[in-house]
Amino acid sequence: MKLKGRTAIITGGSGGIGNAIAKRLAADGANIAIVDLVNAQAAAAELTGAGIRAIGLTADVASEADAAAAVEQTVATLGGIDILVNNAAMTAPPRPFEEIGVADWRRMMEVNTLGPYLMCRAVSPHLRAQKYGRIINIASDTVHLGVPYMLHYVSSKGALIAFTRALAREFGKDGVNVNGIAPGFTLSERIAKQQDRVELFRREQFKALAIQRDEFPEDLAGIASFLASEDCAFMTGQTVVVDGGYAMV
Repeated sequence: MKLKGRTAIITGGSGGIGNAIAKRLAADGANIAIVDLVNAQAAAAELTGAGIRAIGLTADVASEADAAAAVEQTVATLGGIDILVNNAAMTAPPRPFEEIGVADWRRMMEVNTLGPYLMCRAVSPHLRAQKYGRIINIASDTVHLGVPYMLHYVSSKGALIAFTRALAREFGKDGVNVNGIAPGFTLSERIAKQQDRVELFRREQFKALAIQRDEFPEDLAGIASFLASEDCAFMTGQTVVVDGGYAMV
């Protein structure tokens, strides 16, 4: 129960990586606020049914008003905020960069970079006032691999890694640690349904993994637990790659 008494917000927490992290932090003793566009209340209800203090909030993290309201409601209902996991993100089918529309590029950046910024800005007064906090940004190993045909996605996740480093500098004096996790190709519920992508990865990229098996959302939960806790008290500005040894940086 190393997070007993702490409160965590997990964006995109109703499924996949976000939900696995929410369940792990809850198991560690944290109160949980799940922020998502869909199924937030249902995911929170699953936790409350297991005796966890949890709330579900429907919000678009790329909306300034929604981000602020989600944080304020978390503080009002759960009594504070200590941990923010910026997991909400969007992806898109692979295609040549010339075929990515301007509107698609902008929306990708809004969700994957503006969203974390707005959530961090909303929690900042609370974390600075209490001189404590943990922020965890979910990036991607595609940044280190130069994965083609996903230019707007890879660019947004590269920006998030840079964001993590710079924000860690600004928050350091306030006792707020900012770190990131870069997952590999993870078989969330949504990805598992895309059999063509799964089969392509297994056929062409499995051999490059040091640990040759599929990656699952639960594989990210342990490192999130570490980054959310006192165990990483002197670690900040880092992005940990968790992808079975595909990208070794």
